Amino acid sequence: MILTLIQLIAGFALLTYGAARLVDGSSALALKAGLTPLVVGITVVAFGTSAPELVVSIRATIAGNSEIAIGNVIGSNIANIALILGVTAVIRPMMIHASLLKVDIPLMMGITFLASVFIINEVIGRLEGAILFAGLIAYIVYNILRTRSLPKELVEQLVEEPDEDAVAMGTGKIWLLIVFGMALLIAGGELLVSAAVSIARDLGISEAVIGITIVSVGTSLPELATSAVAAIKKEADIAVGNIIGSNVFNLLSILGITGLIHPLDSSAFGLVDLSVMLGVTIVIWPLMRRGFEINRLEGALLLCIYGGYMAWLLL
Repeated sequence: MILTLIQLIAGFALLTYGAARLVDGSSALALKAGLTPLVVGITVVAFGTSAPELVVSIRATIAGNSEIAIGNVIGSNIANIALILGVTAVIRPMMIHASLLKVDIPLMMGITFLASVFIINEVIGRLEGAILFAGLIAYIVYNILRTRSLPKELVEQLVEEPDEDAVAMGTGKIWLLIVFGMALLIAGGELLVSAAVSIARDLGISEAVIGITIVSVGTSLPELATSAVAAIKKEADIAVGNIIGSNVFNLLSILGITGLIHPLDSSAFGLVDLSVMLGVTIVIWPLMRRGFEINRLEGALLLCIYGGYMAWLLL
């Protein structure tokens, strides 16, 4: 069991470091190709931050572990809102831009509902995968067009742009980072899925629970660390846009791409799991609308919801 835990931790570390290197290399390549930092932030950087979840889900799907693949998405989306937003708000209350309430959060709610309908039908086939992936393309194009007319401070909240020094990077170093990052992601995904399956068997619990708990929390740790640091630096509001974008990408890209690769068996997930995912997505709208912020008490409420769900899963 100790060796399995070491393998699990090593998988998380490789995924996190590999994703960062892949984002660095891909962003520099895109900037050299003439794309603007804004477009690179919406596409390359957004994909890169979801790369750990995507690689783990693809690896699990290919190995026939659909429960881990879907559980990773459900658990990550719940953790992004209830755990990461909760922790960030407890550290420092977050101010909310009105545009998030008018467009981004309702959009996230609609996509979450659509994905939940697909999951509750007990299979995400290639048709559902194609619909979700088409939604991803539409979402990217919409955001590129939309952010051109938004205030600069809101764009900074919604989009994480690449490092300005990336454009000065040499071509050889760029490709080295891309190949190195991809290799680490593949190796990390292999270690993580293998360790997760072993833990599920050793503890006698389902792979779905492992996917929602250990795997999803582990792949969300970089976002948790980033949001916590942003809160300490009095930039907590930046976390809101990042989390909304991450949840949308998780549903559209991960479920869409894995569904296209191989149909996913979602029969292990019931109304409780989907109700929690949809519920925390819906509940933040009235919380944010009240005073256009999430305060410490509301952050604590989100943490209690997350803790209660984890306890229900494990006990």
